[in-house]
Amino acid sequence: MAKVSIVIKALNEESNIRRAIESSLAAIADFDGEVIIADSVSTDQTIEIAKQFPISIVQLENAAERSCGIGPQLGFQHCSGEYVYILDGDMELQAPFLQQAIGILDREPTVAGVGGYIHEMRADNLEVQGRVKRINRMRPKGPLDSHCLNGGGLYRRSAIVDVGYLSDRNLRAFEEYDLGARLRAKGWRLILLEDKAVDHYGYTIGTWQLLWHRIRTGRFLSSGELMRAAIDGHYVRNVIREVRTLPLSIGVWFYWGAIVLASRWVSGATLFLIGLGLPIIAMVLRTRSLGLGIFSVLNWHIAAAGFLVGLFGRRTSPSAHVGSKVLQNSGVVAKENSKKLNIAKS
Repeated sequence: MAKVSIVIKALNEESNIRRAIESSLAAIADFDGEVIIADSVSTDQTIEIAKQFPISIVQLENAAERSCGIGPQLGFQHCSGEYVYILDGDMELQAPFLQQAIGILDREPTVAGVGGYIHEMRADNLEVQGRVKRINRMRPKGPLDSHCLNGGGLYRRSAIVDVGYLSDRNLRAFEEYDLGARLRAKGWRLILLEDKAVDHYGYTIGTWQLLWHRIRTGRFLSSGELMRAAIDGHYVRNVIREVRTLPLSIGVWFYWGAIVLASRWVSGATLFLIGLGLPIIAMVLRTRSLGLGIFSVLNWHIAAAGFLVGLFGRRTSPSAHVGSKVLQNSGVVAKENSKKLNIAKS
């Protein structure tokens, strides 16, 4: 068994994948480790670039199964590390953080995972700008117990085995929260460090293009999908208390229900304008930004619409085997490189 496996989940990351792979290989240089690309059927040059490195590459068999939750589980199926790091294809891993996280897991057997600070390298849209503000405001001072490891982290394999699977393939978002909730229910701890874990080179698209992307890819269904997972996993009370999007989505439905009831006494058109205007005004005052205020309220309504669809959508067993194919095996690559070296020496 390798000491550490780094699973890089990827989909059309040709502009970022080299950085992710090189930083991962550098991070495991002092350990018995492996790097695995878990690809969700990329259609650009991601695979061609990845094949230039001594790593394993596995690919989802059915592109229709793409989701945020399926990539980590696909990689977990094919890795062998005592510890497993989940890295996005648009991230650059920091070797000092990995060394520190391994040290914590070695010393503290009740800790299931260790995460760190995600440094956003791009803030091209209002959502990322708002996220950066929240992260800076809530950034921990020293190691703290955490609900989940958003943005990835280093996990103990035995803890993942204990909860049945790493990542719920039915989730288009919140897969890290779901994993954290399941681990905590079994008594495991998650630690969040203030040290930088990765540089994140995220979306380069604008605010409204990002919102359309979320609708087009079905990600707006994620709040309902998470609630369904919480029902199955018996952590509904926790998810409502800890994940802000869920009470917001539910609250939007109750809010407009009250507006509809009030329409018996007030003109419908007037009431609609007041009902839509009040939350926008509140968010503009809170965020001190007209654009971010409008974006936030629109995002709530889209999430609320997706909540019902996601809640009642079809689910596949999260522990079911993920259909995949191996495109490259790091062991085979190492043998081929060794043969080439021996031939060159002779």
